Amino acid sequence: MPVKKILFNLKYFDWQLLVVAIILISFGLASLYSVALSRGEQELLNFKKQIVFFILGLILIFLLSFFDYSLLQSYSLFFYIASAGLLILVLFLGITLRGTTGWFNIFGVNFQPVEIAKLALIIFLADLFSREAKRKDFFSFIMLSGFSALLLFVLVLLQPDFGSAVVLFLIWLLMVLAIGVRKSYLVILTIILILSVAMAWFFVFADYQKDRIRTFLDPSSDPYGRGYHVTQSVIAIGAGGFLGRGLGFGSQSQLKFIPAAQTDFIFAVLGEELGLLGVGLVMLCFGYLFYRILKIARSAPTDFGLFLCLGIGALFFSQFFINTGMNLGIMPVTGISLPFLSYGGSFLVMTMVMIGILESIAIRSIKYRV
Repeated sequence: MPVKKILFNLKYFDWQLLVVAIILISFGLASLYSVALSRGEQELLNFKKQIVFFILGLILIFLLSFFDYSLLQSYSLFFYIASAGLLILVLFLGITLRGTTGWFNIFGVNFQPVEIAKLALIIFLADLFSREAKRKDFFSFIMLSGFSALLLFVLVLLQPDFGSAVVLFLIWLLMVLAIGVRKSYLVILTIILILSVAMAWFFVFADYQKDRIRTFLDPSSDPYGRGYHVTQSVIAIGAGGFLGRGLGFGSQSQLKFIPAAQTDFIFAVLGEELGLLGVGLVMLCFGYLFYRILKIARSAPTDFGLFLCLGIGALFFSQFFINTGMNLGIMPVTGISLPFLSYGGSFLVMTMVMIGILESIAIRSIKYRV
């Protein structure tokens, strides 16, 4: 690659987006290290693995920033079919963790194909929306895009991974709302959603998923059973006060009262050990992240780039909202990780891949104007 082109890309690289992502990852690494101190060598190994995945993600961000994002549009159907194939394959060949058959084990590293499916759905919908959103038969277009999301939704629900299935649905819903929908269509979509939830309750949801929703409505009904996660999370966040107890000094996290402290409930660890100040900084970082994504979307040189930004923003927002909500006891516990902060190799790498795609769009929006 010519030096001039490299310098041009680095000059117009959205460094603010990268910096805020790194700050969020740093908060996650600090919390992971704190938890690892009290939980032995295995957890410390997870912390070291997360650093390796972080370095790999940084390399991918810069590589993807030099890659022309518009080429993804030509392969959107391939990505969609391939991700659906992986979701089918994992049902038969995957390993089961915490009751969900949703991981492949590759050379000792667990890999979750649903993370690829989320990005594949965003690319597919961005291609579909950029080509079809202005057609006259708008309702048929909504149904077509909805069916595309529904297929992946069902495959993920079969694992069963209710949380990730909800995120796939929200990606589609938020992208549809972003392009503007008639009130009559919203009413129809709401009715379809209510009927789908009712059918899922009786024919799809497992007993433990129903119990999670019941516990969400009344966590005190089973504080030592199904409501334990939420109860301990809320206690930890409340105990942090304004400045927190300090990294490594949180009683709830260090004494293992908080389940899944490195993944689903890392926000609670952060709240206890860094307090309201630390949580506030994380919230500000996420707010600025969403601002940068919207800024890139507004200047995107193509409709495909615009919808890619909106899809990635919808994914980050959905997971951020659900994860923080379940940590605060205002959302059901669904096993959704917090972007950039939670432990998980495939999760972190795919998150940083999306940052790389956003950087590619940002750079090419400058080239388009120049």
